Amino acid sequence: FSFNKGSSPQDYPSSLMGAIALIRQTYYDADWYAKAKDKKEFNTGLEAFNQIKTLPTIFEANDKYNILRADKIGDEFGVQYIIKTSGNEYQRIADVKATNATLIVPLNFPDAYDVEDPLNAQLVTLTELKHWELAPYNLAELQKANIPFCITTADLKNPATDFWKNLRTAIENGLAESEALKALTATPAQILKMQDKIGSLKNGSLANFIITSKPLFDKEATIQENWIQGKRYSFTELTPIDIRGVYNLTLNNQNYTLIISGKTETPQYQILFPKDTTKILAKGTRNAELLTLSFANKDKSVEIRLSGWYQNKTFKGIAELNDGTQTPWQAIWKEPTQEDPPKDKPKEEKKEPVGKVIYPFLAYGNEELPKPETFLIKNATVWTNEKEGILPETDVLLQNGKIAKIGKNLTEPTAKIVEGTGKHLTAGIIDEHSHIAIEGGVNEGTQTVTAEVRIGDVIDSDDINLYRQLAGGTVAAQLLHGSANPIGGQSALIKFRWGFSPEKMKIENAAGFIKFALGENVKQSNWGDAYRTRFPQTRMGVEQVMFDAFTRAKEYEKLTKTPNTIYRKDLELEALVEILNKKRFITCHSYVQSEINMLMKVADSLGFKVNIFTHILEGYKVADKMQKHGAAGSSFSDWWAYKFEVKDAIPYNPVLMQKVGVLTCINSDDAEMGRRLNQEAAKSIKYGGMSEEEAWKMVTLNPAKALKLDDRMGSIKVGKDADVVLWSDNPLSIYTKVEKTFVDGMLLFDAQKDEQKRQEIQKERSRIIRKMLQAKASGAEVKPVVPPKKRHWHCEDVGNFLSEEEINKNK
Repeated sequence: FSFNKGSSPQDYPSSLMGAIALIRQTYYDADWYAKAKDKKEFNTGLEAFNQIKTLPTIFEANDKYNILRADKIGDEFGVQYIIKTSGNEYQRIADVKATNATLIVPLNFPDAYDVEDPLNAQLVTLTELKHWELAPYNLAELQKANIPFCITTADLKNPATDFWKNLRTAIENGLAESEALKALTATPAQILKMQDKIGSLKNGSLANFIITSKPLFDKEATIQENWIQGKRYSFTELTPIDIRGVYNLTLNNQNYTLIISGKTETPQYQILFPKDTTKILAKGTRNAELLTLSFANKDKSVEIRLSGWYQNKTFKGIAELNDGTQTPWQAIWKEPTQEDPPKDKPKEEKKEPVGKVIYPFLAYGNEELPKPETFLIKNATVWTNEKEGILPETDVLLQNGKIAKIGKNLTEPTAKIVEGTGKHLTAGIIDEHSHIAIEGGVNEGTQTVTAEVRIGDVIDSDDINLYRQLAGGTVAAQLLHGSANPIGGQSALIKFRWGFSPEKMKIENAAGFIKFALGENVKQSNWGDAYRTRFPQTRMGVEQVMFDAFTRAKEYEKLTKTPNTIYRKDLELEALVEILNKKRFITCHSYVQSEINMLMKVADSLGFKVNIFTHILEGYKVADKMQKHGAAGSSFSDWWAYKFEVKDAIPYNPVLMQKVGVLTCINSDDAEMGRRLNQEAAKSIKYGGMSEEEAWKMVTLNPAKALKLDDRMGSIKVGKDADVVLWSDNPLSIYTKVEKTFVDGMLLFDAQKDEQKRQEIQKERSRIIRKMLQAKASGAEVKPVVPPKKRHWHCEDVGNFLSEEEINKNK
């Protein structure tokens, strides 16, 4: 199994979340096919899929988070995958262990970067630097965590040379030789269910084994014989047997001493005559087990030529004397040679210390995961977003991840005191519309309706934008599918729990949401001539897509409720049925009033509601209808004229919607804007005279209400989650700075600690760069620095599923 569709010419899937949805749907299709009595067709693919279910199943994940994604699929369908990895598992060792998977691990340690040029060195990320240093420790960390694994030559540039070199490097860095041997023999045999035949030396197993000149992992070890099912393959010509030693040589009823010393491959031969301590150098030629020797005594009066073969530490053969006489000879091993006394061993080089794993594994990560603590914030101006309004000189106690107390002169002996005098404390900002922290593309734009795909499957908890936005007071967001199709994928509601794994980013028990879209993007207006084939191509077609999708969903729901019916579970229609049953809520990409009206009419006629019209810029034209329908409006503050369909956008839009009674939010749809939503909210004070408290609610309490989270977020109230931000000044001021950001009572951004971290990061970078320079000086391979290609997504990035060539061609 894989998340990569390989050479398939099909468009779908174009994204990681699409690949996951396709695998899940295939399992459901195969299950239905196996159970259905009335099959209308013979499906060779599903037949084969069902037949191979009992085989050991290997999933090529190739990333630490893809390991977790693959395992989640396996858990859903009762399959324990064997997972082929990439070598970065040490970065999330606890999460990997929790999968209970056996891993197939490559030894593809990265080459050092060529960082001679300081400007080039700046382009290498801390993640890349640390991975270069720590990758050789990966197997040792798996061993420590008792995670079963095999070792593979896969992904190596030069398997013949790199495999043993890298394996010995892993052993030098903590991998036990016994575990290395097990990973090459017993464990692969076990996961392939062949342990009764291969993988160990025991009675009844196949006669598969190797014979080496020295212990297997010794740098000088060579393979001398390889036996496969009892058939011997000898490599002694390539790897000669070690014949060195002192031998008792019997020749023509005389006893000599034969001394063989030097190197195994090029030994030296000496003869010691009877009653003589002088060693005579002999000429020798060896070919596998055959040996020829010739020697003479000191006065050249005796010349002897020997020819024989070696077996069981004994040479036997025929000798020819200088008078031509031939006679048998043999030499029996007596003892090892007395080599020259060993020279003083060179002092072992002191191994340089290595950095530690941090969470997440990039700049500003921490060596330990944060935990909720007890904080008492004293004497701050508290913006409650509740009926109490703004409270001057007030204390707030954060305890057990919740807001425990609000009042004056509060005390708590166990609390860490945070001085808030002259500062402002608010609820954390919530971004209703974001595309950060998404792996593998924000669009599955290959089909008109892709309700089956889920952003929750592809959360990237290692996105630096999470930390940057914490530094701007943002604590949570709705991560949305893009706007490439009328009905897109399911959203993920996350808190920015910096350092935690993807699943732990998700807000527990949050309502389900999904992305719809209207306008130019879904009808492929600006995609180029090559993309004028997919339905719909007009705004009228978009309306029909909506009618068609929900008509099919209603028919599907009837089918699922029909007794004794075996039906094909359809993940796309399952999500639409959830909308009809008010278990999933719509966030709709919208600009033009005519389409906003259209979708509300479609929704009313089919019995569902549009929950939020997001980044809506003509909301002021239809605010009364939105209020009647019950839809919220999430707007840009002052974006306009960046495309034709937003030419009527005005910065008064949020104020006008709010005055009509529409629940109004300000969103970012932008990685950079998500860092300053406080200032985006303040613009409605300038444009339209909104009050400060109401403006602030547009980025805190109002998005919490729109996202069905206001029972736990969006305001400072006892019992709500401890998601609060301490500002240096009024939070709506352009001069204010975030001093501390708390999420669930965890201090995840601290301006003072941030300064310290910057210095620590620079030291860590400098230390590893010096090691890279030393590696290059020692002759290690280095690779050129390539600037990272990480990109920030917006709704308008509908072409992200195209190839790089197509993207460049269509720019």
